[in-house]
Amino acid sequence: MFSTVKAFEGQHYSNLKRQCLQSGRLFEDPLFPAIDDSLFYLGNRIGRVHWKRPGELCDDPHLFVDGISAHDLHQGQLGNCWFVAACSSLASRESLWQKVIPDWKEQEWDPEKADSYAGIFHFRFWRFGEWVDVVIDDRLPTVENQLVYCHSNDSNEFWSALVEKAYAKVYGCYEALDGGNTADALVDFTGGVSEPMDLLEGQFAQDEVARNQLFERVLKVHNRDGLISCSIRATTLEDMEARLDCGLVKGHAYAVTDVRKVRLGHGLLAYFKSEKLHMIRMRNPWGEKEWSGPWSDSSEEWKKVSKSEREKLGVTVQDDGEFWMNFEDFCHYFTDLILCRLINTSYLSIHKTWEEEVMRGSWIHRNGPLRNRAGGCINHKATFLQNPQYVFDVRKVEDEVLICLQQKERRATPKEGKGENLAIGFDIHRVELNRKYRMHSAQQKVAGSIYINSRCVFLRKELKEGRYVIIPTTFDPGQQGEFLLRVFTDVPSDCNELTLDEPPQTCWTGMCGYPQLVTQVHVLSADGLQGQDANGELHCLISHKTQSDFCTGASDPYVIITCEGEKVRSPVHKDTRCPKFDIKGIFYRKKPKEGIHIEIYNKNVIVDTFLGQVTLFSDPNDRQEQHTVYLKDKGSRQDNNLPGTLTVRVITCTTLTNI
Repeated sequence: MFSTVKAFEGQHYSNLKRQCLQSGRLFEDPLFPAIDDSLFYLGNRIGRVHWKRPGELCDDPHLFVDGISAHDLHQGQLGNCWFVAACSSLASRESLWQKVIPDWKEQEWDPEKADSYAGIFHFRFWRFGEWVDVVIDDRLPTVENQLVYCHSNDSNEFWSALVEKAYAKVYGCYEALDGGNTADALVDFTGGVSEPMDLLEGQFAQDEVARNQLFERVLKVHNRDGLISCSIRATTLEDMEARLDCGLVKGHAYAVTDVRKVRLGHGLLAYFKSEKLHMIRMRNPWGEKEWSGPWSDSSEEWKKVSKSEREKLGVTVQDDGEFWMNFEDFCHYFTDLILCRLINTSYLSIHKTWEEEVMRGSWIHRNGPLRNRAGGCINHKATFLQNPQYVFDVRKVEDEVLICLQQKERRATPKEGKGENLAIGFDIHRVELNRKYRMHSAQQKVAGSIYINSRCVFLRKELKEGRYVIIPTTFDPGQQGEFLLRVFTDVPSDCNELTLDEPPQTCWTGMCGYPQLVTQVHVLSADGLQGQDANGELHCLISHKTQSDFCTGASDPYVIITCEGEKVRSPVHKDTRCPKFDIKGIFYRKKPKEGIHIEIYNKNVIVDTFLGQVTLFSDPNDRQEQHTVYLKDKGSRQDNNLPGTLTVRVITCTTLTNI
């Protein structure tokens, strides 16, 4: 996972530490100096700040005191509960925090090796598709000898303050962490994919079935080392950090630290009961102010649970900011949930393995419709298709696809302030099975994300077998920026960018010719095909009834479109004589007078059976696009009709960049 860790701003921890030890000087970071510019971009609002090293604040500094825990974190004077909540989640996952805090034993203060301390630390974050190693010195901002920002319960524990400083360096300054997004921090700590969920929109408080399904998803993410956060939406400025009667705080990020099914009852009887309560545990980054309703720390409900079960759950009667709720109450009060999945791409895992494709791209405004790559969303029909386009294949009958679009952030600076995110999103279009050049006319839109000015936009979608094009865009045309597109499928999708608008001219063009026309063939459906009996033999049903009355047979048809030697084949449609093929092919034609052949076959175990064919001729002057034609035989019998009809839509253009 860390084979390609990049040194942030070219600073290499081991080299810098070695230089400090050789010179006998403590490290002072020239890229993140101990001055107000490292704290603020709008100006100092907390008074005189003194930067002090941990050894100046206590006698026995440590990274960790009695291990690492969610209870180590307290927010301080910065409005970065989102970051502290993400750290709380991180602290509960040893496999994850050891990646963010590498070589922690080597970095820990060692009283017996005082000469190995150089005032330098390093931490790792996943940023825009790669892991970066961030070096800092250990001078921390203090007022009246107290840490200003994130700090621990123990006055001599400093891991949280140092991680926060490294993260502030990445963002440009501490103030840039004010009012961020928990989903971003969860991704930065893991390289995972964050899925925001609107609990109000999903009506999980009212719909028990949907709520139980959501709980199983949350439990699965938790059990597979994912990170989870939640919040109660504040609708007004006055609502921000307002405390409800039940003890919960609005506009405030909570870390989810455990998810369990809890047995009710005592002794052996509890094990024979099927009743289990869906429970979720959270932590307030303030380290205080807890939920006071059912299943809160000192509530009567805990008497329903055995002592051993309570100990297993770690129930304590302290105002330490951590508390349990049942999932029904959770869905009633909380409005937003963030699930950060660690996408498993290892073939050695017992869990589901995903295939990941990572694409880097840019929205660049240029003059000319074929050169512009900043066309805005689909509302801007004239320019929408001028955005970058990425093609991928779904190779299963149906596959769950995860797509994440992330824009590159700008660091905060005193001159320019905090970089603002663009409103971004994407659409997915189902296209021709053989498309390899850019789309120039809108196709069948099958899905689309929301448009929002967040760093990441996520979509989960079940897609049928076929070829698709993702069009990532900004909401408004002409806006520029870099982005990262991640596509996860069950089997390889061969995702790649469509860069060419039409077939390229080559050295062979003069000899072999260049396409004169482009034709899109859309096979919609067939009706009344020959049936197949129990022995696999075809037969034609003859009756006074129409062909469509016999569409309940056991044929397994598929269609092949052929044009100038290029073939497009559809998936097999099971157990039907009236398949809804709905597949397209696109052909760049050098021989306009040559026909387009469409054949239908029945899939068999050994040899597939011919069901019929049609030959179509299309030129740009054809006014009728859709045709329903009778199937013909082949060879010397091609004038004979066979049972069934085929419905096809054909569009032909002389301008190759029209389709």
